[in-house]
This record gives sequence, C-alpha cells and structure tokens, in this order.
Amino acid sequence: MSGDPGAAGATGSGAPATGAPADASARPALAGGREPAGAVGPVRAAQRPRVAYSGEPGAFAEDAVVAFFADPLPVPVPGFREVFTAVTAGRTATDAADEAPIAAGVVPIENLVNGTVRENYDLLLEHEVEIRGEVAVPVRLCLAALPGERIDGIDRVYSHIQALGQADRFLRGRPWQLLTTYNTAAAGVAIAERRERAAAAVLSPRAAALAGLEILADDIQTVPDNRTRFVVIARPRTQLPDDILRVPATAQAAARGTTTTLVLGVRNEPGTLMACLAVLADEGINMHKLESRPSLERAWEYVFWVDVDGDVRAPAMARALDRLGGVTTHLRVLGSYPRAEA
Repeated sequence: MSGDPGAAGATGSGAPATGAPADASARPALAGGREPAGAVGPVRAAQRPRVAYSGEPGAFAEDAVVAFFADPLPVPVPGFREVFTAVTAGRTATDAADEAPIAAGVVPIENLVNGTVRENYDLLLEHEVEIRGEVAVPVRLCLAALPGERIDGIDRVYSHIQALGQADRFLRGRPWQLLTTYNTAAAGVAIAERRERAAAAVLSPRAAALAGLEILADDIQTVPDNRTRFVVIARPRTQLPDDILRVPATAQAAARGTTTTLVLGVRNEPGTLMACLAVLADEGINMHKLESRPSLERAWEYVFWVDVDGDVRAPAMARALDRLGGVTTHLRVLGSYPRAEA
C-alpha cells in the first residue's frame, strides 16, 4: 500500500495534536549504532526544515507536517518507501544538488477505524531511522467534484481504498462505481486535471479547495471523531531543535508523558513472549500496544511491536531493556518520544 491511509493518512484539516522528541542526543544508538550512508548533520534552527511526506499538497500527511513543525517546508514524495529513502539519504530523488537536506519524514502508523498501517511497520524495521515524535490528525472527508456537478449526476467516485472504507456508510447506499487511487488528494487533482465529469473524489475539504473542486457532501466519514496517528522519523542521532518544533519537546513530554517503541524477536517456543511481558510487569512498565508482524527472515515466525509508557532513559526502562536482552533473539528501540494528544 502506498499513498495515504488518511485515511491512515492523507488529506485533512483541523488543529491536530502534536508530539515531539525528548533529548535525542541522550538516547542509545539505534539500529546497530551506524550512521546511514549519505547522512547529514544536525538540523540548524535557522533553517526551515524540509520534511518528506507521502502524497500531494492537501494530504493528511501534509497536515501532520504542519502540525508538528513550526515553519516547515513540506516535501511531497510518491509513496511511503520514498519517505524513508529521503530521510535516510537526506534528499529526495528529484532534489537539486544545492538543496537543503531532508530533516525528517512523517508517515501514518495507525487509524482509529482501519487500525495499523502495516507497510510502515515493516519499513521502520527495514530502515535505519528512529521515531522522534507523533501527531494525531483529525480525518474529515467530503465528496467533491468539478463546479456545476450535482450529486445525482455522479456515477463514479475516486479515492484511496482506506478513505473509501472510512466513508463506507455514506457510499454503500448509492449505485456508484468506486475506484481506488494512491492518495486521496491525488484523486481530486486527477479529476480537476482531466476535467472529468460525472466523477467525484472522497478527500478532505482543504484538498478539495486546492484542486478547485466543489463540495457536494461534507463530513461523510462514518466515525465522526476519526483520527490518524502519524510518526515523525529522522536519522539516528540527528537532532531536531526545539526552535523548529511547534511545541518544545520537553513541554509535550511533561504534559502528556513519553512512549517508547520496541521491536522484540523471540524463539518459537511456549512462554517466550510471556517472559518478555513478565519483565515489563516486574519493572512496573505499562504496555499499551502489542502487535505482531512477520519476521521476514524465517517462514511463519514473527516479531512483536510493543509500545510502552516511559522514557528509555528512566532507570526502570534501562533495567527492563537489559533483562529483555536475555529473553529475546532480537531487540531494537525504535524511539522514545512525547505522546500525542489523544
């Protein structure tokens, strides 16, 4: 899946809640402690940070960029993988030689209706990046078409598959052909560029306005308070100064607490996962998410993604990580970062 499940992540508006990293320089090295090839130095506070996201202008992911960073330069790329590539390389495939480096990337990780964006879990494990923050973006969807179109004249509707699913209650009672695109905002742009009559797009009101479309029906999402959670990724040990964040990291951590994301590999034997959970319980660490993904190394074996409350630098967390090393076959800290507002 590429584009925007912003459905777990592409076109929206509102005033999203933000999250930002604590002092990244104090964290342990991630992903083997190596700096990726092509890595660049710390982002300078005087620079407007260039932040990669998947989709078109007007995407929910662009909303997440603007919500997290104070004065960013959002950089659209074609898909999720391209976001990770841009972050690890410090540049996109189309950047000019003198372009400022990519400081960070934003990708959707979870939607209240559709759940986990599994592709991005796999890409996080594949690339040498760390999670530096998170932001929750409200998902408002509308049906929009070229000016002058009427809802009873529509016969086909375009959008990302997850956006279509999130507006299912509105769409399913009508005899429309539903067609998928890689991105919700892109659906609107395509209709506008082709001047396609009898066609509509499911996207955000902001994306509809940017494409020059007229809203035929507003707030068509099935769940009124639907939201997508995005994570902010950066190269290991690349600092994001408070000056470039909309809300300073320390203030967010103090207000909302800190999440640490772990990836655990265990032997395929009875009780191995239970041993990991027992370590967390013994150290008084609350786990608020547990999910499995194929290991990609052995058939029918899995790694476990665990989100826990607490900072990786806290004594209890340090003890837990040391103990987990003895009961796992793989252990990686993907990030320790302030929690987004629920």
